[in-house]
Amino acid sequence: MLEHFQSLAEKFSVNPDAFALSGGREVVRCLGDLDGCFRDAVSYSAALACGNPVLYRVIAVEPASGSGDLHYGLGILYPGKVGSEYYLTKGHLHRTREAGEVYIGQRGEGFMLLEDEASGESRLETLGAGRVVYVPGFTAHRTINTGTVPLTYFGIYPANAGHDYGAIAERNFRKVLVEEAGQPVLKDR
Repeated sequence: MLEHFQSLAEKFSVNPDAFALSGGREVVRCLGDLDGCFRDAVSYSAALACGNPVLYRVIAVEPASGSGDLHYGLGILYPGKVGSEYYLTKGHLHRTREAGEVYIGQRGEGFMLLEDEASGESRLETLGAGRVVYVPGFTAHRTINTGTVPLTYFGIYPANAGHDYGAIAERNFRKVLVEEAGQPVLKDR
C-alpha cells in the first residue's frame, strides 16, 4: 500500500510558476466555447469576430474513483472582458448534486459566483491568493477574473461529483459581474 502512495506522489506534481499540474488531463476553453455565457450578445459577437482567445484552462487529476476518493484540478482563468463583463468560466453544478467542492486561490484576483439551485439566491465569494472558497452541494458555481493577471486556483471535489454543464447552458446564472467606474459590480442578468 505504501508503494501505491509513493507512486502517486511521483506521478502528480504542481508548478505554480508555470501554471502546470503534471499527471492530469487538460481542458482548454476558448471564447467561442462560451456562447450564451455572457450577458451582452453584441459585445460577445464583436469580441469573437476579433479572434478566439483562450479564456481558461483546467488540468484535472483523477487518481482514484472509489467511494470516498477525491479528484482535484488546477484552474487558470486569464484576464479580460467581453464588453464590461469580466472573463469567466462556464460554471457548473455537480451531477451528484449534494457534492461540495473547495477552491484554494493561488494567484491573481477574482470571485466565485455561487447560486443556490433551488432558491436562485446568489452571492460572490472573493477568490485570490491565499483565499479559500467552500462551494456547498446543490450550488452552481462560476469563477470570474477581475484582475490583470491569470487567476489560478485549485479545486478539490469528491470523485463521484461529476460536472453538469447542461443545466447552466439551459438557464445560465441569474447574476453577472461587470466593471463600472473601475470596480466589479454584481447585476441582474
